[in-house]
Amino acid sequence: MLFLVYVGPIVWFEVRLGYNQPQGNTSLVIATFSDDNERHERVLRLKKIDGRNYIAANHWPRAWYNQVINNPNVEVKLPGEDSFENYLAVSLKGDEEEHIRGVYSFGFEFRFRTSFPPRYFMRLDSQT
Repeated sequence: MLFLVYVGPIVWFEVRLGYNQPQGNTSLVIATFSDDNERHERVLRLKKIDGRNYIAANHWPRAWYNQVINNPNVEVKLPGEDSFENYLAVSLKGDEEEHIRGVYSFGFEFRFRTSFPPRYFMRLDSQT
């Protein structure tokens, strides 16, 4: 019963988030491409750190992240922009990842509400 009381609200939160895809002044739209070259759009939180654009996989549903791992060439519409631009999504490692992990942090409440998913970070490098 305790499992359902904890997991039920997490599933409800993630489903609502995925369905509504709320957008704000820190949101971007990323277009990824599946193995059959089908285009998928997803709203993500943009974090600008040291003049660069970063995104993170912060939730258990992360099909977009797996698609980016398979094909890091993505299209991104930044906040306030009207069109998509080409970007290369770069997985972070080493010192850069540690730095971004420290800056791009969430509190306990968010992590608890999302069931403590592993977090992966990417830098978006413009291709234009």
